[in-house]
Amino acid sequence: MLAIIGGTGVYAIEQMNDLEEIRIDTPYGPPSAPLVKGVLAGRELLFLARHGQHHQYLPHEVNYRANIWALKRAGATQVVGISAVGSLRQEIAPGDLSLPSQYFDFVKGAREKTFFGHGLAGHVSTAEPTCGCLGDAVAKAAASLDIAVHRDKTYGCVDGPRLGTRAESFFLRDAAGCDLVGMTNVPEVFLAREAQLCYCTLTIATDYDCWMDDPAQHVTVEQVIARYGASLEKARRVIVRLAEQGTLPNATCGCRKSLASAILTPPERLSSEQHSLLELLQR
Repeated sequence: MLAIIGGTGVYAIEQMNDLEEIRIDTPYGPPSAPLVKGVLAGRELLFLARHGQHHQYLPHEVNYRANIWALKRAGATQVVGISAVGSLRQEIAPGDLSLPSQYFDFVKGAREKTFFGHGLAGHVSTAEPTCGCLGDAVAKAAASLDIAVHRDKTYGCVDGPRLGTRAESFFLRDAAGCDLVGMTNVPEVFLAREAQLCYCTLTIATDYDCWMDDPAQHVTVEQVIARYGASLEKARRVIVRLAEQGTLPNATCGCRKSLASAILTPPERLSSEQHSLLELLQR
């Protein structure tokens, strides 16, 4: 089942029908909002508002583990996140959509970034952290609508909630080779891989961050809000077309087997709770 995680400005998918609100308790506390299950273009779909139904959670306050666990528990096998980002490249103009394929973790705060630990040792490969099959399906949906999407970009994730300094912008752009900067995709992308979910993010560039010499181009909240609406509608159209075309990864996708050799702790050393967690993650 396809799940959509809505970022800034995306708190529902209006085209969904037969809506059912699902409240799920997780071992990590409540997710950002109740899950919404519905039908879009004849396909069952799950939706979750990353920042809460009323955008009450800052990026470092989002319960990423609870969000991914809840989506997995509800039957998700593919996840597309929608995220606002700053552009670190001239060619990615405000309003453009991108599908990042690589991530640079510049988060320094104490976000919980893994389902493993506390007696359960696992090391999942994230050399290719996003699902190429799902990315291809999203790109195909966009192309059918004549909507351009930048591909194979690198997303640098920062703590927030403040907007970055010029020094940080130049570091991410030049030293780390990032093309986009955002605040939410880490650890979301890595938790999705631990949960054997096909995952990709459709990003919307709202600004040029603050690496340009012209101060008028430096990001402000006012700019983000003013430029976001029309681009957000493009992203929504892509999601609807993705559901309509019905070509999504299946159980043979490599993302769905990411835990095959990742767990090091012998099964007999695991508690019943850890066995239950692995059973869910490996579905």
